Amino acid sequence: MPHTNTTAVIDLDLPGPRISRHVYGHFAEHLGRCIYGGFYVGEDSDVPNERGIRTDVVEALRALQIPNLRWPGGCFADDYHWRDGIGSRDQRPRMVNSHWGDVVEDNAFGTHEFMDLCEMLGTDAYISGNVGSGTVAEMSEWIEYLTRADDSPMAALRRENGRDEPWKVPFFGIGNEAWGCGGNLRVEQFASLARQYSTYVRDHAGNEVYRIAAGASDDDLHWTEVLMQSFGPLDAPADAAAPSAPFQGISLHYYTMTGTWQDKGAATEFSEDEWYLALQKAGFMEHLLTRHGQVMDRYDPHRRVGLVVDEWGTWWNVEPGTNPGFLYQQNTLRDALVASVHLDAFHRHADRVVMANIAQTVNVLQAMLLTDPESGALVRTPSYHVFEMNTGHHDADSLAVHLDGVPTRTTDGAELPLVSASASVKDGAALVSLSNLDAAAERAVVLDLRGREVTGHSGRVLTAPELATHNTPEAPDAVAPVELTAIRPHERGLEVTLPAHSYATVSLTLA
Repeated sequence: MPHTNTTAVIDLDLPGPRISRHVYGHFAEHLGRCIYGGFYVGEDSDVPNERGIRTDVVEALRALQIPNLRWPGGCFADDYHWRDGIGSRDQRPRMVNSHWGDVVEDNAFGTHEFMDLCEMLGTDAYISGNVGSGTVAEMSEWIEYLTRADDSPMAALRRENGRDEPWKVPFFGIGNEAWGCGGNLRVEQFASLARQYSTYVRDHAGNEVYRIAAGASDDDLHWTEVLMQSFGPLDAPADAAAPSAPFQGISLHYYTMTGTWQDKGAATEFSEDEWYLALQKAGFMEHLLTRHGQVMDRYDPHRRVGLVVDEWGTWWNVEPGTNPGFLYQQNTLRDALVASVHLDAFHRHADRVVMANIAQTVNVLQAMLLTDPESGALVRTPSYHVFEMNTGHHDADSLAVHLDGVPTRTTDGAELPLVSASASVKDGAALVSLSNLDAAAERAVVLDLRGREVTGHSGRVLTAPELATHNTPEAPDAVAPVELTAIRPHERGLEVTLPAHSYATVSLTLA
């Protein structure tokens, strides 16, 4: 019998900050086979496509209701000059993708193709602008090209290239990793550039842009502090007019790995100790959100500035035999639970975290989808299923989950809680997410449900026989959600038995 002293107290009638659907955002960089062979195969491909965009990829991602897609990078963004990716494809200049494989990029996939992809997905565009090697004028003209409706020079150029109506671009990134591949800048340098470049990313034709300045890596709190100091006063009463600022959000990047940057650990060949170490490293995101949030709170007590975690996920050694610059890795049940731990943290910090983007959507790092270059087959990864199971959290009001009796394991000198949970409420229903991080033992969790009557429930669970189980073209559903039947009435609500190494969601119908 499972151990039954873990309790999750949830006050269903006390909603907290809203969980923005945008924390379920995605990231597509010109890296390896993410764009070419992932999203885009060209109109002459044998793989079914619309205007060169893979229809199976679009269909799979629409099921996730992905809210936004970040493009063209990443490090690639600060080498990318948008004018190279418009006009007739046979006349577009080539460039060297020096960051990722040192391959030649032909710019076949550019602004029009990306915005076409966003419309097919029904998702918002998050454009990452070039500060590292680009100019202020270049960035200013790009947003004009994308969003202006009249006969301005850039709007006229867009029409010459076949698009009459402007697009909506809600999100624009001001540089990427300016502390590293985006220019190797000191934060004092970049803060001035961020203010300057952001000023010229203008709102055209009713398109309101949320500008996101490139933020810190990991626990670089100084970077966050200097960016916050670059704002005007943010401590006016909460009901006062929002302060005028050149940008509205700052980013944060953090990757989970069990080794060093030189040897990050294997995606599918790992020990039980490495299982726990990966989950402990994933849990460090909670610490980062708290610490960066505390710095932001000192300058912005009313939380008007958003924190955008626009790169996160696992980063393992590439699969043997693949190009090391393409960052192709398999995706196991371990990756799925790394994702669930992150998403729980984002839910708990919904008052500050306005967006997050897992890296990356197809064929790169912790991908949602893998495409087989030989057969053309599409594989949904275990991480994909966590995102699909969590769609009920999109734009729902967070609910505090008070856990008691959670077992722990000492890992890398820290205590790892072996149960993670979060919850939300929306439209007369609640969704509870539960992760059992124990590699070997099942766990019973009592849901102590208070404040509203629960009139119905159902559950789904994601697990597999082995910790490293993953999906392949030959076994596409080795890790896939099934009905969770181990839910029983309890005097305090419900008792849920979670299999070892599993992720589950419990949906509640409320009176």
